[in-house]
Amino acid sequence: MRVLATLLSVVVGASLPALADELGDASKLLKAGQREQALERVNRALAANPKDPQARFLKGLILTEQGKQQDAIEIFTKLTQDHPNLPEPYNNLAVIYASQGQYDKARGALEQSIRTHPSYATAYENLGDVYAKLASQAYDKALQLDSSNSGAKNKLSLVRELVREPTVVAVAKEPPKPKEPAKPPVVVAEKAPGKPAADSNEEVLKAVKGWAEAWSKKDANAYLSYYAGDFKTPGGEARPAWEKTRRERIAAPKSIEVEVDSPKVTLRGNNEASVTFRQNYRSDKLTSSNTKTLELVKADGRWQIREEKAGK
Repeated sequence: MRVLATLLSVVVGASLPALADELGDASKLLKAGQREQALERVNRALAANPKDPQARFLKGLILTEQGKQQDAIEIFTKLTQDHPNLPEPYNNLAVIYASQGQYDKARGALEQSIRTHPSYATAYENLGDVYAKLASQAYDKALQLDSSNSGAKNKLSLVRELVREPTVVAVAKEPPKPKEPAKPPVVVAEKAPGKPAADSNEEVLKAVKGWAEAWSKKDANAYLSYYAGDFKTPGGEARPAWEKTRRERIAAPKSIEVEVDSPKVTLRGNNEASVTFRQNYRSDKLTSSNTKTLELVKADGRWQIREEKAGK
């Protein structure tokens, strides 16, 4: 699935001014990665008006980012029951189902989204990604039954190139704002002998920023050099196939800008670390912002990425 996106302004009705202020603040907090504070504001709004669709919808988005998928499913499902003509809750249900590998459920939700709003482009694009995932599973099964099936191999490779990386929640479209100064990184270090935590922290951050800069410069070779030899590719895809796809996606846009915002570093001994941050991605084709965690290992004096996790 490419996007977990909605336009909050599309929902039925208009909130009271005070409620709208609460929701506006909650949206800003969510975009800044302050999910707990955003949830507090939304709950305050819901206490005043439990049926407000904007508040309920925003709470579903926050819970999705917190990884509380079942709670988010319950909220979006209830919204589809109370407001069956809104396409966005169906779309977001589909994204959650797809992230769980429930592609048949995702397809059903997206088809319902399109029935309610035949011009909803996001749902059509997500439906295409779901069909691609279902096709990938079918070709995988064909290869399990007949590993010499070259046709299935070629089709599987093509399908995998079609499926885009998931990005994240877009609460509402707003005009661009000047960049705020980046917040200082937060360091959480577990006790271990060796270098002081501050020094190791700087090395880890330098690696993450170098990775983002290489991506922004569309330097695929430098970008790929930041991935460890034992990097866990998405879905266990073969490393050469994954690298080929990454090169194509880096080459496709005319320009790319990747920003690492509010990084939090957790050190585990001398040779392992994780960095959680807000990844702000902009290109001439797509703008997105999501929470990302990079698991890094140190080998031969260099920090490299072993695993990427989105929305954690």
